[in-house]
Amino acid sequence: MASNNIVSEVRELIAPVFMNSPCELYDIVFVKEGSSWCLRVFIDKDGGVAINDCEQISRAIEKILDDKDPIERSYTLEVSSPGIDRPLKKDSDFEKNIGRQVELRLYKPIGKKKEFIGKLQGLIDGSISIIDSEGAALSFPKSDVSLCRLHIVF
Repeated sequence: MASNNIVSEVRELIAPVFMNSPCELYDIVFVKEGSSWCLRVFIDKDGGVAINDCEQISRAIEKILDDKDPIERSYTLEVSSPGIDRPLKKDSDFEKNIGRQVELRLYKPIGKKKEFIGKLQGLIDGSISIIDSEGAALSFPKSDVSLCRLHIVF
């Protein structure tokens, strides 16, 4: 079974875990790392994710995955927060982060530039809109963006 199909099936199977939980399902990835496979489930909640949240969600997910066994090969399950520099993927991710600094990476350069940083204005008509550091309004079709994540300056 292809990785995308596995992610879709797992998403459907574990969705009930989040119905009565303060946590929300942020993302799922199934990746090969060296000779091993890893199923990563990213969770989020208002106020941030604690280790206890990861532990509770992990136990609930493990029961479902052990029972339904949707993945034929051996793998490691990881449950964690998406982190402070989280990628923005869903429309709701963009809505929640309006006004925050984001970093965009494009598949193809525009004027020899593939990376842009700016204040997120939102996802408008299928395009990600930002205001860069010079005050210029920029807009990129979401389909042209390989990565959009929160930009954190330390």
